[in-house]
Amino acid sequence: MQVKSLQAGPAQLRALEDKPQPLAAEFLGTLLLVFFGVGAAVLAAEYIGTLGIALTFGFVLLALAYAVGPISGSHANPAVTLGMFLAGRIDLEMAVKYWIAQIVGGIAGAALLFLIAKQVPGLQTSETFGSNGFGDRSAVHINTGGAFVAELILTFLFVYVVLAVTHKVAVVGFDGLPIGIALATVHLVGIPLTGTGVNPARSIAPAIFAGGAALTQLWLFIVAPLVGAAVAAYVHMVTHPQPNRRPRTEPDVG
Repeated sequence: MQVKSLQAGPAQLRALEDKPQPLAAEFLGTLLLVFFGVGAAVLAAEYIGTLGIALTFGFVLLALAYAVGPISGSHANPAVTLGMFLAGRIDLEMAVKYWIAQIVGGIAGAALLFLIAKQVPGLQTSETFGSNGFGDRSAVHINTGGAFVAELILTFLFVYVVLAVTHKVAVVGFDGLPIGIALATVHLVGIPLTGTGVNPARSIAPAIFAGGAALTQLWLFIVAPLVGAAVAAYVHMVTHPQPNRRPRTEPDVG
């Protein structure tokens, strides 16, 4: 028995381009990813540890793949959207709309989390609040270059897996599982290094509320994931056929 598709294919996205549902799905998906994923780090780290935080990110994204994947593709991450754009799955206008929805959704999720965090006596949020960092803001004090390379490689793995798993128009059965596993895996490696960004919306949102060094270091967690996503899109085009690329509009000659 064929199971319902977990990811929107190009034809589905084109049919929904002028409707609000994909943008609402990306807004909500990123909101929930930030609220629960960053929330695990902010509110529960001492109880669940690195493994628990990593699994929270992975499980939330896996749930979103089932919940909103058929509507928007469940990107919830500007780096994934960039990969999809470079792979020819969506056009630039839709990608920009996704980026706006994701960033606004992430900020909304962080705002809700901030409201809850402020109700916890003694909980430190200034310059922390689940934000990413390097140097003295890294658990292992990784330097700037190391952090950039780490974020690039971690994002490359995640975006490459997303592109590979959603290669066909219909993703069925348990095909969404590798996406959640990949996100959990990069967090297991990345949390001690940088706190794991791999998602500019996830990095921007808590940094706004943390302030200080969280904001001054934010550039790395925007640039490195986007570079990693671009490399992933290129490598995916080398390793996989591309039947789902949007056809180019040919100029009308004569």
